[in-house]
Amino acid sequence: MRLFFLAALVLSARIPGALAAEEARDRGTIGEPGGPPAPAEALLRRLVAEIAVAQAHRIDPAWEEQQRDCAGLVRFAYRRAFAELAPARVAKGLFRDGEGRPVHFADAGTLLRHSFTLLGRDEIARRRVRSGDLAAFAREEDGKPVFHLMLLVVPDDPAHAPVLVVYHPGEPQAEVRVGRLDDLTRDAPPGWRPVRENPLFLGFYRLKEWSS
Repeated sequence: MRLFFLAALVLSARIPGALAAEEARDRGTIGEPGGPPAPAEALLRRLVAEIAVAQAHRIDPAWEEQQRDCAGLVRFAYRRAFAELAPARVAKGLFRDGEGRPVHFADAGTLLRHSFTLLGRDEIARRRVRSGDLAAFAREEDGKPVFHLMLLVVPDDPAHAPVLVVYHPGEPQAEVRVGRLDDLTRDAPPGWRPVRENPLFLGFYRLKEWSS
């Protein structure tokens, strides 16, 4: 699948996962049985974003090569973030299958249907996105839907920094790419623009437990 090649905007993660996890422990936000409360959503979002962007600088060898595609990047970033802050969640299975059971692996379509929820497809939804949310697309190939996911990275102050998209194009040996959401909306081929007028754009999605 050929994707619009966004101008590279490779960033190194400002706060390594170990440091973020240490901050969480200092704040008493690690969720373990009989322990402190579950980790704060904001801290998890921050760590998911940092892990995803770091793969554009250098792919972590722990990310298995056979799982390096768009959904694989989402799974890897979420698993690594939760493993730092709530390892018991990862051990049980962070995602959900079609029966609602915890699983360690879910493909792109299963992630969207059972682990994430739709925020919307319009400008209102776009203004609501936060780090760790997804932009999702689908097209038919050989009569079957082929999904593509992009992780969103939203700065603390959007007035002074752009919202980024981070994604793996799904091709063998391909690099993780980072670009501006505004550039994708304006300059990408029509089928890859995250706008309501694009029938291939499924919408913006959020982890279900963060949607309440």
